[in-house]
Formats: sequence, C-alpha cells, structure tokens
Amino acid sequence: MKKNIWLLIFILGVVFSSCTEPSPKKKADDKTVIAYSELYRPQVHFTPPAKWMNDPNGMVYFDGEYHLFYQYYPDSTVWGPMHWGHAVSKDLMHWEHLPIALYPDSLGYIFSGSAVVDDNNTSGFGKDGKVPLVALFTYHNMKQEKAGRNDYQTQGIAFSLDKGRTWEKYKENPVLKNPGIRDFRDPKVSWNDASKKWILTLATLDCITFFSSPDLKNWTKQSEFGKGMGGHSGVWECPDLFPIKVEGSDLEKWVLLVSINPGGPNGGSATQYFVGNFDGKVFTNERKNPEPRWIDSGKDNYAGVTWSGIPKTDGRRLFLGWMSNWQYATVVPTQAWRSAMTIPRELKLVQVADEEYAIKGYPTSEFENYGAKWDDLLSNPGQFQSVSLAQFALGKAAAFDYSVELDPSESSKTTIQLSNNFNETFDIVLDKTIQQIRINRMKSGDVSFNPEFQKEILVPVNLIDHVKIRLVIDQASVEMFIDGGLTEITNIVFPKEIYNKVDIRSDQKFSVFSSKVRKLNSIWH
Repeated sequence: MKKNIWLLIFILGVVFSSCTEPSPKKKADDKTVIAYSELYRPQVHFTPPAKWMNDPNGMVYFDGEYHLFYQYYPDSTVWGPMHWGHAVSKDLMHWEHLPIALYPDSLGYIFSGSAVVDDNNTSGFGKDGKVPLVALFTYHNMKQEKAGRNDYQTQGIAFSLDKGRTWEKYKENPVLKNPGIRDFRDPKVSWNDASKKWILTLATLDCITFFSSPDLKNWTKQSEFGKGMGGHSGVWECPDLFPIKVEGSDLEKWVLLVSINPGGPNGGSATQYFVGNFDGKVFTNERKNPEPRWIDSGKDNYAGVTWSGIPKTDGRRLFLGWMSNWQYATVVPTQAWRSAMTIPRELKLVQVADEEYAIKGYPTSEFENYGAKWDDLLSNPGQFQSVSLAQFALGKAAAFDYSVELDPSESSKTTIQLSNNFNETFDIVLDKTIQQIRINRMKSGDVSFNPEFQKEILVPVNLIDHVKIRLVIDQASVEMFIDGGLTEITNIVFPKEIYNKVDIRSDQKFSVFSSKVRKLNSIWH
C-alpha cells in the first residue's frame, strides 16, 4: 500500500510540475533547454535560449563585461508584451544568458532604449561607493493606444548597483512625458563633455528630437533634426548619436544612426545614417545629397546601435544589429526561437570624396582572433576560362569565414555561388554592366514562408578591377563585407545544412588572386 501511495504522489508530482508555469528566471537562464544543434540555429551569432527576440537594447560595457539587453517576449516565438532579455560577454563572442532584466508594468511594455555607466553618480542612484548602471527605455501603453490616444509612449528609467544583475525602476517614472506624438520612442543616451550634460536622442515620428539633462531624470528639449533629410517612407526609430574620428586623421565628426521601417533600400526595415556636427544642442548634417546612406544594404540588419562605456584606452565604436526584417521576422521557419543578432562590428569613418564621409563596418578584432587559422584554397592563382568554375570546398565546421580576391575585368557578370549537399544555393552576381551586386535567395533553402523573402536583392557597388569580398557563413545567415566593410550586405537564409562549397563562374575570363577560409567552432560549446 505504501508503494502505491508513493507511486501516486510521484505521478501527481510529475503531472503538476509539467503544468506549472516556470518562473521568469527559469525561462531566461535554464541552459538545459537550449538545443544549439537544432535546425537553423546560428553557431557564431547571438540568439536567445528560446522564444521571440528583436532589437538590441541597453548595450553597455562595465567592469570587464559587454552587456547585451534585447527586446524579448518569453511566452511565444512571435512578438508580444516586450521585456528586456539580458546576456553578458567578456569577449563579444561567448555569451552568458542572464535572467530577464525588465518586465512590463502598469505604465506599459518595455520597448527599446539604452544604458549608461553613471560614473559621477549624477542620478543619485549610487550608494556606498557603488557606481550605478542606468537604463532608459520607452514605456508603451497598449490600453492607451487602443483607446485612440497619441501619448501612449513615454520614457522611463531603472538602475542597477550589482553589475546589471538586478534592476530597480525609478519611482517617479515616467521621466519624460509625451506631448502628443504617436511615435515617441527608443531613447539613446550619452554623456556630452562639451555641455557637461546627458544627451538623449529620441525618435519622434519621422524625425529626431534631442534633449539634455544634468541627472538623467529631468529633461529639456534642445532641437529637432530630420525634416527633408534621408528616407521618410516609414517610422524613424532606434537612433544613436556618437562622435568618431575620420580614419587616419584627428578630424572628428558626429554620426547619427536612424532605423526606418518600412523604407529600406531592398524593402522593409533598414538603418540609415547621417554624418555632420553636434554642438551639444543641434545636429547638423553636412552631406549635400539628401538621399540616405545605409549602414547595411542587405535585407537583414536592423535597429543596430553601438555600445556605450567603451574605455577611452580602447576607443572603438562597436556595433550590433538585429538580423531580420519586419517583412517576415514573425514567420521565419525556426521553431524554438526567432531571430539572431549580427556578429559584432567595429565602425570606422572614412573620407570617400571632398567633404564626403562614409561608415564602414567590419568584424571586430575579437572575431578575428576567434577560430582557426586561414587555409589557402587556391594552389595556383590565375585566370579561369569563360563559364568554367573555380570550385572550392569549405569542408565541415560549425561556421565559415571565407575570403576571395578576384578581378572580373574582362567579364560583365561573375557569379559567386554558395551551395551545400542538398543543392541549395545562394548566388552573388557581380554585374559590372550596371555596377551592381545582385543576390538571389530563391534556391537558398526554405523560402516558402513569405514572398518578400524571395525577391532579388540589389546593391549598387563600384566594381573595380580588384574586388575583395569576405563572407561570414553561419547556419542561417551570410554576412558580406566588400572593400573592407565600405559595403555591408547581410542576409538570413534557411538551408537544410550550412553551405560548404563555393563555385565562381563568369561569362568571360576572370582572375582569382586568393581564396581562403577559416573554420569556426560553435560559440555555444
């Protein structure tokens, strides 16, 4: 009888435990539920353990750790009430998942924002010599939005005194109320040495509004920017403002990143940028051409911002983007989770013409130092005949870092084709006739989930005689860097297995100077 009683208790325990909702902490950091070998799971890119993720938020470096917060819904693989998920890394490659940092409350969902290190305790949140991390975020009140009000987005703050592990929301939230603008969102905050104040860069409908504050709590409007500048086909969001020196000189400029959805160069969402000056109050765009410049010309690099708190001894401007597109983000064919981040990139500003400057983005030194050494795939550099293939096997690995230098001078079209053992292909066509790169995903794997995913991707590029192309190939993405990152083209894919072969062909003779690959191990093992 005792055995039967204990058996009944055991069965009931199993039943009740399987029906009980796990705690938020369990959802966020139980590594035992993460199957990093599942289909489409990236191996060198950040992904959440499970469920929905979009914009990177609150990226800040503090006490030896890179913090990554992100828009997160722990109850579904489609967008829902937004939280801030949280992870930390010491090397920008390996990530430790932490419990959810910020939850929705009576003021609304927790939308995108930023975090800063308040070294001088201007906020007064620091105690017992502990330096506070302060997060600024948008409250999105769904009830007010459904009621037809325009002021449903406000700005709130929270602080942490234990290296970001736990957060306390400010009791006087919101710290910045809405004057009646439907899109009043995504605060990016930085300290301005010239004015000795905090500067808040806020997306307000289809422009940017700048505010200043001495203490992160009380904000004064300074100026607006954006009318008649850049793309305006969609909502402006996720801005970032920062100073950066022109490469190879002491000249300093200011860069303003602004994401827009829709309105990207290949449809859907994308991130544009402006280069100019900022005097602590007003941003001035110096580019004479009103057309936008894009951080990335592919389909799948959105809402990217840069880390704050990077030590001056380091001095880099480090960037991370959400690797998806709102045209199809909620229907991509992953099961346990949705979305990944790009690999971290270092942004540099280069002069491309008289008084013309451009951003180039390239994998960080941490990525460069990760993985195996480069293997040369080409024993004899030289010319290949018309329509013949230069075939290179990448081999077996969790991911690949592939580089090729070629001269398509005698040909009008040169195709670089990635493929796998299932004959799934990702085509990159260098079209010299129209000075354009065309990318075709039609046979790249599963493309059935959305017709926008199937469309050809067109990127204007100056195809000179000597072209250097680098491809970071993961299980579900191909990130392309041309001319040292002056052109970036990021696209997600869903093949049955990683592309492990490269074929290069052309309509005329073409030269390949080098073809090499680095094999990359999974960052999760």
